[in-house]
Amino acid sequence: MHRGYVLHAKPYRENSALLRLLVDGLGRIDAIARLGSGKRSLKSVIQPFQPLLFELSGRGELRSLSQIESASPAVPLTGDALYSALYLNELLIRALGQVQSGESLFVPYHQTLMALAREFSQTPLRFFELTLLDELGCLPSLTLDANGVAVDAASHYRWLPESGFLAGDGIIPGRVLLALAARELLDADWPHAKRLTRLLLQPVVGDKPLMSRQLFSKRELPTNQQ
Repeated sequence: MHRGYVLHAKPYRENSALLRLLVDGLGRIDAIARLGSGKRSLKSVIQPFQPLLFELSGRGELRSLSQIESASPAVPLTGDALYSALYLNELLIRALGQVQSGESLFVPYHQTLMALAREFSQTPLRFFELTLLDELGCLPSLTLDANGVAVDAASHYRWLPESGFLAGDGIIPGRVLLALAARELLDADWPHAKRLTRLLLQPVVGDKPLMSRQLFSKRELPTNQQ
């Protein structure tokens, strides 16, 4: 059996759902699942952040899901952690498109959800974004600049698409690049790290705003500014 997570689900015909899944070893998969009805309905099981076991059949872009069961209790996410997890799901759907990709992302995704459930922090989000970029072959060197020179923690850098980072008049501190490379990000580095990963992800996710980012931004504003 395969193990995976539902990234998104929507009704499909009678008593079925169209699922966007992240499957261990396979990556992004779209599939149809029959939900059933009454006491045997799977609606409460086929939900985001619920680890699942299932069988996959069929070929092409749309597969069939069967023998579905929960692998463990759902990851307990609330508040900022829940908003962040919704962002991860939307990010994966946009970044991986509609073809099978992201074969190595299941474990990092699961680990990120568990880290968010323990205690909300931006750090695991930034690290997962880097993992996604690396999986897609879009992660530039964080330790060498565009000229192959070692990044200097005391310098600032600007991003040159398709080239790398260049020292000089940029706004990205070298220490943040090195911290991200070493996966040792400090809380004080969050604003720079967030700005950087958004910059790197923009070609991957496109220009259309992510709904989860908008929801999170509204949540952070005072009520009279929403």
